Amino acid sequence: MTETRIVTKRLRDRPDDSWTIDGALASGAYEQLRAVLAKGDTADVQEQVKLSGLRGRGGAGFPTAQKWSFLPPDSFPRYLVVNADEGEPSTFKDRMLLERDPHQLVEGIAISSYSVKCNVAYVYVRGEFALGYERLARAIDDARAKGFLGRDILGSGFDCDIVVHRGAGAYICGEETALLESLEGSQGMPRIRPPFPAIEGLYAKPTVVNNVETLSTVPHIVRMGGEEYAKLGVNRSTGTRIFSVSGHVNQPGNYEVELGMTFRDLLYGLAGGVRENRKIKFFIPGGASSQWLTGSDEHLDAPLDMDFVQQTFGVMLGSGAIMVYDETVDPVLIAWRLAKFFAHESCGKCTPCREGTGWIEKVLYRMSHGLGRPADLDLLVDVGGNISPGVVNAPFVQTTICPLGPSAVSCIASLNKFFRDEVLERLRNDAGAHA
Repeated sequence: MTETRIVTKRLRDRPDDSWTIDGALASGAYEQLRAVLAKGDTADVQEQVKLSGLRGRGGAGFPTAQKWSFLPPDSFPRYLVVNADEGEPSTFKDRMLLERDPHQLVEGIAISSYSVKCNVAYVYVRGEFALGYERLARAIDDARAKGFLGRDILGSGFDCDIVVHRGAGAYICGEETALLESLEGSQGMPRIRPPFPAIEGLYAKPTVVNNVETLSTVPHIVRMGGEEYAKLGVNRSTGTRIFSVSGHVNQPGNYEVELGMTFRDLLYGLAGGVRENRKIKFFIPGGASSQWLTGSDEHLDAPLDMDFVQQTFGVMLGSGAIMVYDETVDPVLIAWRLAKFFAHESCGKCTPCREGTGWIEKVLYRMSHGLGRPADLDLLVDVGGNISPGVVNAPFVQTTICPLGPSAVSCIASLNKFFRDEVLERLRNDAGAHA
């Protein structure tokens, strides 16, 4: 098995200068922008993206062309906002794209802005991405100097510029409406919807929010054609995705693969298998927000298909981060560390999340440190059910504005589903030791 390099091709082929304007131009950057502007058909770009089946690469997997189509036809100005916050634990693909191929993103932004008739785009960059910010800012300046941004781009009459805004370290600002609040200068907290951003987003104007990888894919769809791009992948999961593989594998890193490859081929093939030939006890397939899968044949042989894993196992591919844990790992300790993260990052706007994540962290702390009580697991399931009943029992329902609350419950649902007997025995032993 091999990678299918489309979005990562330039940065792999030109590791020494892929982020520079000279390196980018030498490998075909901005040719698709030139072709789109010469053709002068904004609707054609949207049609190609629609035919491609491209779905958001940030986590939700929503069809990109459909999101664009929600913009009201006669409401201006409008904005394109790029979510480059990437705060999901163990996700590092967008950082790579920002640092090593920013011109690909700039071209994708310019083409997409032209398609949706937007003249100003904003890139919200995670504050910790110092190198990514510097290279993106330089790429924007160089693109402007070459006539690929600014007024009357390439003599087409189309104006477009990009503003880069650095975040301040809040995970919640990866949620699109909290990101918009932060961009406007307010505290990053999610908005109640409706209205949705496409109707009333940044500065109360129609707004599209897309992920870095999503927009970096757009020039390649234009180059290949939507139907050709859609031949890659499987079912409604078309094209390629970059997966950030970390944890107990021999070769952690970013891998761009055609959707439909199995977890086994990705983890044991491209990522080199598990360290010291141990077995996988469990892995988290879609970032910290996702429920877990185990090292069983059923799970490892499942395809990287957004709909299949959701419908079959109730998990998501999410941000594309796959965290692998071998048989030496304590799942309760992992659950506590995840819960601690979500409790810390809760913005506090919604009572179930503000209170519930704190209690989940406290209970998991005592469970993971030998102080557990026999009723603790069922207590966690009960608390989690009050935050998001659907995480524990379908159908999915949440009592919070954004998915952070349900994300904190994912580890509880996974412990209860796969390790219940192990956890209960441990809790009984802990209680006996402290009787």
